Amino acid sequence: MKSAAFGKKRQGMKKASGFGRAASARQMPDDPAADNAAADDLGAASLTDALGAPSANRILIDRVLAMATDALPDMFSADELRMASNEEVNLKLQALVENLAARAELTLIPDQFANLQNQLIEAITKTIGRIGDVPLDELSPKTSDSDSKKTLFEAKTRVQALLMEHIDPAAAAELPRPELADQVGEVVGDLLVQEKINLNLKEQRDLVTLLLDDMLGLGPLEPLLADEEISDIMVNGPNQVYVERRGKLTLTDVVFRDKQHLMNIAQRIVTAVGRRVDETSPICDARLEDGSRVNVIAPPLAIDGASISIRKFTKDKITLDKMLDFGSISAPLSKVLKIAGACRLNILISGGTGSGKTTMLNALSRMIEKGERVVTIEDAAELQLQQPHVVRLETRPPNLEGKGEVTMRDLVKNALRMRPDRIILGEIRGGEAIDMLQAMNTGHDGSMGTIHANRPREALTRLENMVNMAGLHLPAKAIREQIASSLDLIVQVQRMRDGGRRTTHVTEVVGMEGDVITTQDLFKYEFTGEDADGNLLGDFVSTGVRPHFLTNAEYFGLDRALMEAMNG
Repeated sequence: MKSAAFGKKRQGMKKASGFGRAASARQMPDDPAADNAAADDLGAASLTDALGAPSANRILIDRVLAMATDALPDMFSADELRMASNEEVNLKLQALVENLAARAELTLIPDQFANLQNQLIEAITKTIGRIGDVPLDELSPKTSDSDSKKTLFEAKTRVQALLMEHIDPAAAAELPRPELADQVGEVVGDLLVQEKINLNLKEQRDLVTLLLDDMLGLGPLEPLLADEEISDIMVNGPNQVYVERRGKLTLTDVVFRDKQHLMNIAQRIVTAVGRRVDETSPICDARLEDGSRVNVIAPPLAIDGASISIRKFTKDKITLDKMLDFGSISAPLSKVLKIAGACRLNILISGGTGSGKTTMLNALSRMIEKGERVVTIEDAAELQLQQPHVVRLETRPPNLEGKGEVTMRDLVKNALRMRPDRIILGEIRGGEAIDMLQAMNTGHDGSMGTIHANRPREALTRLENMVNMAGLHLPAKAIREQIASSLDLIVQVQRMRDGGRRTTHVTEVVGMEGDVITTQDLFKYEFTGEDADGNLLGDFVSTGVRPHFLTNAEYFGLDRALMEAMNG
């Protein structure tokens, strides 16, 4: 085979469940009348057959078991089981079985009682959840093909070094991936024969994919990046990778060869955007080619190996209408947010880590008119604005000599000279807060930003603290007056325990009373319970107050629509 990528001449290819069942049932007092009914073999497939009970008793026992199984979801939730001990669960099951047996006029011998309780324990762990704290080793994924994966990784380790002797990296980098895959596959086939490694065709294809991911992509992370269900990837050293699916964290079976392999992948990520991560500069924010946000923290700060956190870029643009379909907002709340964006209100989106602040910011930004000039400022560019006239700015860390740093404050100040209609800050986290407030108050209405806070009132407090970080030594009342005159609306988002993101508050900044910023809630999320699948239930309730920005809405011809939305 002649190949540009392989230009070098090829020569002679020389049940631990965390709790036991021994105490799963309290032994009942001996019943002489029932002793003769006990069976010798309790390990048979059928409980009643194993106990050799009379046919009438079998029917009653089966009926008790079915009724008890049906009652389990009402007795236990997954969270309650996690907080309970085995003894607590066994006592509840004992009372349940005794009650149902008494109603059926059924006398159970101890062995029958114990087996009933064991079957109920098994039904609980299968259908509801585990009891008590789960040991860490039991969280590790157990897959049937683990031996095959181990064989594959061993083959990759042996073949990879040999493969690099036969490849021209410069030529390989210019080839399309499918063509390179064909050429790598041919060479790998010869190397497997040379090294006497036996792999089937599927394993050979998987081996080629692993090698290409290491050569061209991000190695073991590539399959996770390709999985559209995954929203976050968290690498905690070379042997532990978690992902988030639908708001829930799951441990994967993805591993790196060693700490150096992981560090090489981290450096490949940050180098692509002109940044660096090493011992002298161990913390770095970066982004992937598709826009996914990345944070890397390397040794010596990360003790167990480099830690990589990836917030994946969503290909589907999340709009307020889609949030409505997801149950993150209600129809009236969606309309109020659309009107707020269209009326050029200055909006602050508040929430915790992973609560959906950037998603909400992207959705609100769709209300910006296409003719407006928008300047976005971020540490690592990840906003997905759809308008044609957008200037994206990104901060820059200092170089090796400690010079050349460009901060958020520098970019906000420069943005004011760029004739923007609106300024959007990806995240307000420091002294740039005062520059942003001044921009909002000097003709750049309709500006937006995000902030980390758990409640709207806390967001105002954090904003005040960040203004102080600018070192201007302003009086507290002056800062609060600046906030009250600049900011119009706070949208509070939260990731809840079922994994869903919801807008919990829409709060207006009304003005000042003395030294205090006054606010009023337009909408609040009120929790009412949860359904059988563990999804939280609640209502987005309008407070019914007259919005302070009704005058703005009237100016844009949206006052009637606003009041209709507030009235549900």
